[in-house]
Amino acid sequence: MSVIGTLAFASALSAACSDTRVNIAGNFGQVNVTVSVADDAQERARGLMFVDQMPLLEGMLFVYDAPQPAQFWMKNTLIPLDMLFVGSDGVIRSIHENAIPGDLAVIDGGEGIKFVLELNGGLTRRLGITVGDSLQHPAIGMDAKRPCDA
Repeated sequence: MSVIGTLAFASALSAACSDTRVNIAGNFGQVNVTVSVADDAQERARGLMFVDQMPLLEGMLFVYDAPQPAQFWMKNTLIPLDMLFVGSDGVIRSIHENAIPGDLAVIDGGEGIKFVLELNGGLTRRLGITVGDSLQHPAIGMDAKRPCDA
């Protein structure tokens, strides 16, 4: 088993809802990612700018008040990122892999996006995460495909 596979398996064994963790599940299995949550305009605007490194299974979960079009760029971002664009049900609708640090090109995640999960660049491919997989986190709420226990 690869290092990523071992981490994903070990992480899945301790799956439980937490404000600091997102559980991702799909055909690949499941994995927990430790997250910082950006749930207000100021936190979302800063995102992961100026971060020069991030541990392997860590990321940032952007939470919006309502589903909306989601567009990002990489200005002042120092590390490559994968961006998972997620609907209000917690299902991944699109993925942008390996966003280029410092790039000003608009990354369009589509319409109806309520959450965006940013991970280290290349991690989604290495783990096998794809469109249609789902996220579990308390912010997703009871309408999620996989809601947290009440």
